[in-house]
Amino acid sequence: MDKNTEFIIEKRVERTIENLEKHNMNGYFVQNEKEALKKIEELMNEGNTVSVGGSMTLFESGAIEFLRSDKYNFLDRYKKDLTKDQIKDIYRKSFSADVYLTSSNAITEDGELYNVDGTGNRVAAMVYGPDKVIVVVGVNKIVKDLDEAIMRNREIAAPANAKRLNRSTPCAKVGYCMDCTSKDRICNDYVVIRRQGSIGRIHVIIVNKELGY
Repeated sequence: MDKNTEFIIEKRVERTIENLEKHNMNGYFVQNEKEALKKIEELMNEGNTVSVGGSMTLFESGAIEFLRSDKYNFLDRYKKDLTKDQIKDIYRKSFSADVYLTSSNAITEDGELYNVDGTGNRVAAMVYGPDKVIVVVGVNKIVKDLDEAIMRNREIAAPANAKRLNRSTPCAKVGYCMDCTSKDRICNDYVVIRRQGSIGRIHVIIVNKELGY
């Protein structure tokens, strides 16, 4: 990446963080996955009960493995051989977690988080419950406004996730949203977090890398 492109990205990130802070959310810009993990560690306390939303970004950044250390009480939804009832129990316990880690489908330069869920467990925990929410996103998730956020989900995030989850949806076959009524549809709950009433509850870590969908 040349210096001119880096300049444009840095300015987009600056605008985004400035507007997040206007909306009572904290923003941080880090250069790589190692710095992201360091910031996550700074934002948590040893012994915290921690849960996560479904996220490829958390895997790619190393956050999932980091949480599996003995430092935290990790409600690990990805543990092998969990039953559906056990996963559902983890989802419910997430609301009383000290910290909830997740990513976002898109983040606007106006400082808004845009997310679309299949079951709603992730967006529900982001909106209410955990004392602290840490959102990790790559610079590829930054968009101009909500119109671009919606388009990003329809053309990138939703089809890619449907393909990853082996869903029998039209988007998993053609590569873009067709607003289907499939029983396998993963786009059901649409949430925009524009502002926080609880100052500093949400922390957004923007990584200067392309991460996740």
